[in-house]
Amino acid sequence: MKNQQDAIFESQVLGHPSTLFVLFFTEMWERFSFYGMRVLLVLFLTAAMLDDNPGWGWARENALALIGTYGSLLYLTPLIGGYIADKFTGYRIAVVIGCVIMTLGHASMAIETKPFFYLGLALLVIGTGFFKPNITSIISTMYKGKNEKKDGAYTIFYMGVNAGAFFGMMLCGYLGENFGWSWGFGLAGIFMMLGCLQFWLAKPIFGDIGGPPSKVKITSDEVSVEDAKDEVIQPAGAAIVIDDATDKRNPFKIFDYVLIVLSAVGGLLYLFNDPLEKIENINLLPFTVGDLSGTNFVVLVALVLFLFLLISRISRYSTITRDRIIAVCFCGLFTVFFFMAFEQSLGSMTIFADSYTDRELVGSSAMIFKIVDALLTTVPLIIITWVLFKLFGQTFKKISLSNIILGIAFVGIWFFVLFRLYNKFSEPGNTIDASWFAILNSFFIISLAPLFSKWWESKYNPSAGMKYGFGLILLGIGFGILAFGAWDIPQGAMTAKVSIVFLILAYLFHTMGELCLSPLGLSYVSKLVPPRMIGFMFGVWYLAIAVGQKSAGTMGGMIDKISEEHSIGWFFALFAIVPIIMGCIAMLLSPVMKKLMHGVK
Repeated sequence: MKNQQDAIFESQVLGHPSTLFVLFFTEMWERFSFYGMRVLLVLFLTAAMLDDNPGWGWARENALALIGTYGSLLYLTPLIGGYIADKFTGYRIAVVIGCVIMTLGHASMAIETKPFFYLGLALLVIGTGFFKPNITSIISTMYKGKNEKKDGAYTIFYMGVNAGAFFGMMLCGYLGENFGWSWGFGLAGIFMMLGCLQFWLAKPIFGDIGGPPSKVKITSDEVSVEDAKDEVIQPAGAAIVIDDATDKRNPFKIFDYVLIVLSAVGGLLYLFNDPLEKIENINLLPFTVGDLSGTNFVVLVALVLFLFLLISRISRYSTITRDRIIAVCFCGLFTVFFFMAFEQSLGSMTIFADSYTDRELVGSSAMIFKIVDALLTTVPLIIITWVLFKLFGQTFKKISLSNIILGIAFVGIWFFVLFRLYNKFSEPGNTIDASWFAILNSFFIISLAPLFSKWWESKYNPSAGMKYGFGLILLGIGFGILAFGAWDIPQGAMTAKVSIVFLILAYLFHTMGELCLSPLGLSYVSKLVPPRMIGFMFGVWYLAIAVGQKSAGTMGGMIDKISEEHSIGWFFALFAIVPIIMGCIAMLLSPVMKKLMHGVK
């Protein structure tokens, strides 16, 4: 009898199951809404209240403090959402729950009052927790035992991520900057809702894939090695229990759980207290310990407790296992520094695009930009629309209503793309939207990913330490270019007219740095960590990214202070120096990391 998985693979688009492309478009609309909203955040919060498009007139430090906390929480809630899906709802229901909550979040933000704005951010954090880990878990379940096709599936899915980010930042940014912030926030919510509907109505073609979890406990004797690997590599895939001899000697103790809770509470107190204290003058930690403020004391204690927990857990393992976990910790440390700088893209770099970049083009340069912009927008959309028709041909009879909703979404996106281009070509010159520069990351990823993929598959594929080194150094070079372009801006200046070339080159080098790190991360956690530690180390990994996100907001918030004391060129030079130093350290440690991995590649 034909199993569910074989039935799914009967209906194919471009050599992959039609269900993959349903997930592709669901992820595309979710990323459209997520990045479309996020690119507007710093612009809306810092725009003057008496501006032509009035914002809230916040200080840059305050805006980036909030954005840093928001970005951190986005990498912590998926741990909870993945657990709930594993134990109770199943992956598909969790994705729908996430979509609905995020749609409500976008609707709240469109109202543009402070209570609804904060409520909207909270709903987006919660919704992302349900959505983010579980849609990728559906793919893992679909391709279980078909590892030869899994890399291609994730590549296609990754294109959906970047296509959504690309069009979301372009269109939401355009409406928000030119017609009012609520238009941008509202458009993000509309496409989130359409993505949710098309996914929910497509459930007949999924069968049992991603459904509620089975109540039957599966042990290692009942699964193949490949099936076990498929489960372990997913942060939301802990349904299979693998009995490992080493794990039995190293169970989690009550003291371990106490340390986890205490360090988590300390970290969350800091995340919430930082923006509350700066924006609302509400201090959740109004005490001092010696020369330390309450906030700094709590952060220090939480860090010490967490490090003690990590070291005590690692020390209980055998030498080889311990070495491999230490290698993961090295990767996590470099990840913190990478995201601390990389996430300036939607913070200080967007501020630089808005206030310090010459975005006014005239004459032939304006026309050249309009043509390039039109090609940049329409060519990818034509290709994705072609994929859409391929999907219709395979699935229209079975999920016609889902296809109709998806078609409506594409009619909408074509309308807004053509509307934007018509208005741009109608202008005598051209003013580049500050949010436009953020789309360059997605464009460069789509363009360069095949080249980097070939590099990783060749005999010249670098080790993990070297990849981290390359990624951090390329990131630093990007900021070095930006610092060079901004070097002549006077000390304390709040505006300037720097050429767009510097910002474009910075995004190019940052994207190349990201592509060096993208094959790493969760992949190495899954390969190097024993089963009993897998959930904990996934948490550590997301924590490293969360720390990087919050550090990005904290460091980015110092843009005005450093500009006043030195210059904005020196501000970006710091983001060049630190990653390059860390990149060199990663390269020097590469032989050590390779030895610690004990043959794992």
